[in-house]
Amino acid sequence: MSAKDKIAVMKLFDLLESRYAMRIIWALSDGHPQTFRLLQDSVGGVTPNTLNTRIKQLRAAHLVDHAGHGYRLTTQGSELARRLTEVQAFAGKWSQQQARLAAAATPPSGNGAP
Repeated sequence: MSAKDKIAVMKLFDLLESRYAMRIIWALSDGHPQTFRLLQDSVGGVTPNTLNTRIKQLRAAHLVDHAGHGYRLTTQGSELARRLTEVQAFAGKWSQQQARLAAAATPPSGNGAP
């Protein structure tokens, strides 16, 4: 990976690490525009000020746009959301593995010890 590519990845990660940024992208990933209020409900737990700040950042990054009926992902935003579905598949497998490891680490009960 070139230095330029590494910088691009770090810039994207910095944006996505911002609180609620990925939740906003995920909430809009179904392709249906959402009003500010509906988006706030979809994201859950976000204050209007924080949501407004995050939307401004995502719009400046050309990942989110405002259509006549609400906020929606841009073409680039939709591509990012599609790529995040790979993370969803990984998360499911990872979670199952974590559960198996936790169960294996838990000693069986009823072993006769006082």
